[in-house]
Amino acid sequence: MADAPDALVIGAGPNGLVAANVLADAGWSVEVLEAQPEPGGAVRSGELTLPGYVHDRFSSFYPLGVASPAMRAMDLEAHGVSWRYPEFPVAHPASDGSVAYVGRDVEETAAALRAFDPADGDAWRRLYAHWERLGDALLDALFAPFPPLRGGLRLARRLGRRGALDFARFGLLPVRRLGEEWFAGEGGRRLLAGNALHADFSPEHPGGGIYGWVLVGLAQQFGFPVPKGGSGRVTDALVRRLRQRGGRVRCDARVDEIVVRRGRAVGVRIAGGEGVGARRAVLADVSAPALYLELLDRGHVPARVLSALERFQRGNATFKVDWALDGPVPWLAGETARAGTVHIAESVDELTRTAAQLILREVPSAPFLVCGQYARTDPTRAPAGKEVFWSYTHVPQAVVGDAGGAGITGAWDERESERFADRIAEQIERVAPGFRDRVAARAITTPQDFEAQDANLVGGALNGGTAELHQQLVLRPIPGLGRAETPVPGLYLASASAHPGGGVHGGCGAIAARAALREPGVARRLSARAARAVSGRAI
Repeated sequence: MADAPDALVIGAGPNGLVAANVLADAGWSVEVLEAQPEPGGAVRSGELTLPGYVHDRFSSFYPLGVASPAMRAMDLEAHGVSWRYPEFPVAHPASDGSVAYVGRDVEETAAALRAFDPADGDAWRRLYAHWERLGDALLDALFAPFPPLRGGLRLARRLGRRGALDFARFGLLPVRRLGEEWFAGEGGRRLLAGNALHADFSPEHPGGGIYGWVLVGLAQQFGFPVPKGGSGRVTDALVRRLRQRGGRVRCDARVDEIVVRRGRAVGVRIAGGEGVGARRAVLADVSAPALYLELLDRGHVPARVLSALERFQRGNATFKVDWALDGPVPWLAGETARAGTVHIAESVDELTRTAAQLILREVPSAPFLVCGQYARTDPTRAPAGKEVFWSYTHVPQAVVGDAGGAGITGAWDERESERFADRIAEQIERVAPGFRDRVAARAITTPQDFEAQDANLVGGALNGGTAELHQQLVLRPIPGLGRAETPVPGLYLASASAHPGGGVHGGCGAIAARAALREPGVARRLSARAARAVSGRAI
């Protein structure tokens, strides 16, 4: 134990690496253990199709990478990240040639939405004014452990008592209703709903409206940037920063067990039986079920935690296609070419239909697509005049039928994968006729592939568990107080299964690291005691 680091971090995804950096900044010795041959988790890039085409293999476009307090503190630019900003952060085209988009400034977005209805330019100005007034306080509150005292108080002061009630209603609105209340035309409604479904909220889900609003607010304020050269540059920067502070990252080191002695986490055992000690803390950037049901002996997990985890909801699976294209995407609406992120669904009604099919565990007939294109923003991603393009969509974890009538069962073998990839291409073709003629090569990532490449993406589910309201804030990952502390002293949950959830923002890791660093004050001690009481651990 004399040579043991102060802290072990399980998992070298963005949350694990941010956690390790926060601890190293405080002077702790840190070792990160990663099961895969390379660090990064869902922030990795490489050549998937043809030489010279650099694909983001998982996540891409990072508004929270430049907006979240945890990532800003990493100063990634000083460690090699060069951000590239698309002209338009996000666009949502339709087959009639229309396109709604967030432009380079408020007036450009207002003009885009005014094309759908003359009143909607002013509606956007009013809606974005709410973001300008509340957005920074809301982000501070969202990226703080519970209770979010500083950000919460700032938000409350700005709202006032009457405003707080109005904002509570605003926060509970489904995105369909929010769009109908604010916009007369289809464009603004489509833009909000596409962003809400990007965050996995269907048009009818309570709370979906605020997620759509947050994403379009982030898009207008910060943009949806990409790191020059690929998403892996973010990982490279975090690893470089950590090593400069004496931290270590060890790959091909899968943790099989967290060692607990006298009721406290004191280290881990990795595949092959090697034990690695930790003098002060173990932080786990793994899913909540993996932590409590696989890495810990059940005898150390309170019965109420085990019971609550039976209700843990992962969310839908993910299916992704990457393309190498011979030229730019031939969008019907030319402005779409200026966007980095593109949402594809014909209307809010089509989004509802797709969400209903997923609820029924059917493969969608017209899947909602989140797409990305790079060449205009970052020419290093593809050969001159070419394009690297991707699209992902959600499918059920357990398929019971195919709403598209092609007999897809969810086996995701080569035949089914190729058929569904063709269906996705047909969706793109509706808004970009001639798209398929420009395909030079494609690579498919099935739900099983996602899990094989990142154990946190179980069944291809993103976000460390669903982002719906019943598994957010004080309910994440199970009913408690939204904190990183676990029922085992010295052990902290640092993954997207913890508050504030999914996204490349580093907040989960930073919160866990700070919890490990600080002896609780009165408010923190009371919160931690209450959390342990909820989880069933005796105080």
